[in-house]
Amino acid sequence: MSQKEAQRYAVIAQVLGGQTSQQLAAAQLQLSVRQIKRLCAAVRAGGASGLVSRRRGRPSNRRIGAERKRAIMALVHARYADFGPQLASEYLQREHAQRIGVEALRGWMIEAGLWRPKRRRKARLHPLRERRARLGELVQIDGSHHHWFEARAPKCCLIAFIDDATGRVLAARFSPAESTQDYFAVLRQHVSAHGAPLAYYSDRHGIFTKHDPDDPAPTQFERALLQLRIEGICASSPQAKGRVERLFQTLQDRLVKAMRLAGIDGIEAANAWLPGYIAEHNRSFAVAARQPQEAHRPFAGTAQELARICAHHHQRQLSGVLSCQFEGSQIWITPGQERAPKSRARVGIVEYGDGRLEVLWRGRVLEHRIFTVHEHLRRRRAADAKTINARVDALAGQRALRLRTEIALQEALRAAGIYGLDTHPSAPPALGRSGLRPARPSADTS
Repeated sequence: MSQKEAQRYAVIAQVLGGQTSQQLAAAQLQLSVRQIKRLCAAVRAGGASGLVSRRRGRPSNRRIGAERKRAIMALVHARYADFGPQLASEYLQREHAQRIGVEALRGWMIEAGLWRPKRRRKARLHPLRERRARLGELVQIDGSHHHWFEARAPKCCLIAFIDDATGRVLAARFSPAESTQDYFAVLRQHVSAHGAPLAYYSDRHGIFTKHDPDDPAPTQFERALLQLRIEGICASSPQAKGRVERLFQTLQDRLVKAMRLAGIDGIEAANAWLPGYIAEHNRSFAVAARQPQEAHRPFAGTAQELARICAHHHQRQLSGVLSCQFEGSQIWITPGQERAPKSRARVGIVEYGDGRLEVLWRGRVLEHRIFTVHEHLRRRRAADAKTINARVDALAGQRALRLRTEIALQEALRAAGIYGLDTHPSAPPALGRSGLRPARPSADTS
C-alpha cells in the first residue's frame, strides 16, 4: 500500500467508525461524496486491501507497442543518434508524423545507450537581470566561431542580433571571419527589416570601441551607429550579455544538426537557408514583450544611403591635379564636374564590402577613375584577435595547395622521364642587372 492509499484508509476508517462525515472526508481527500461512498464499500468488502489499485504491477493500457517502438528507435538510430530527446521528438513528429512523448523517448534512448542522463543543476546563486519591456530597446550582438558545417566545410563565424525583451533573433548571418564589414552586413539586415533599435549591447572588442582614451575618433562601427542614432553599450563581462551567449549554445546544438539534415555545406547556401530556420526558432523560443509598443525607429533614408552608412569611410586630401592615393591605388577626380572640389581639399572615400569605392565631397558623389599602382597594398596586413585565425588558416591552405601542385608537377615530370635527382625542372635564371648569374656548384674533385 502506498502512502496515499494509507492516508485514504485512515480517513475512510474514521467515516466507517462514525468519527467524521462523508462530506468532511470528501473535502479532506479532495474527492466527491460519491467516490467516498465507493471507497467505503470497498473497505467493507475487502478491508484495507480494497483501496489498493488493481492495476498495480500491470502494464499500462496506453503503452506503446513493441513494433512501433522498434520502428521509432530505428529512425532514431539512422538519423537522430546524436540528438537530444527533446529535439529528436520534435523531428520525429514533424518529419515522420510519429508523436512520442519526450520522457518516453528519453528512457528508450538511455536504454539504447544514445543518451546519458545529466546531473541536476545547482540552484542559481544570483538572479537574472529582468528583460527590457519593449521590443527593440536593447539588442545583444555577438559572433560565434564554430564548426557550423562540421567536417563539410571550414570553421566559420555566425553573427547574431537577439532582442533582450523577447529573445527574438532579429538578424543573423554566416561569415568567414568576424570583422567590421561582417557586422555591417548584419546591421544593414536588421535596420532594413525592423528599423533602428535604441541600443546595441556588445563586448569590448576593438570593432565596437577604442581602448586608447586619448583617441577621440570613433571606430567604423561606432560611426555607423552615430549616423543611425543608435547607442552602443559595451558589456563588462560575457555573463552580462548572457542572452546571446545562451543563444549560441542552443544553435551550436540545433542549428548544426538542422543544416546536416538539410544538406547545407557552405556559407552562401547557409545564408540563403538561414531566414526560414530563424523564423521557426523564434516561433519556438521567443516570448511576448511586457509592453506591445516597439522601440524600433524606421529608417527614413533609401537603401543606398543605408548601404553607404554600413561601409568603411576614409578621408584623403587631393593633390594639385585632383588625385589621391588609397591602399595601393591612385584615385583621380574626373575634371569638368559641377561644384567639384579644388586642390588640397579633403574628400571622403567609401569602401563597400564588395570592394567598390565611392568618392564623396560635401554629400555629393564624384565621378572618378581608379588606377591600381601597388596591388600588394590592397591586402590589409593588420589583423586582430577575431580575424587572425582566419588569416592563418587561409595561408595554411595556400601553402598546402602550393605543395600539392609541386608534388603533382614532380610526379608528371618523373612519369615523362624528364625529372631526375641531379636536375631541376626550372629554367636557368635570367641575367640580372649586373649581367651575372648565380655561380653553379663546382664538381667535387677530391
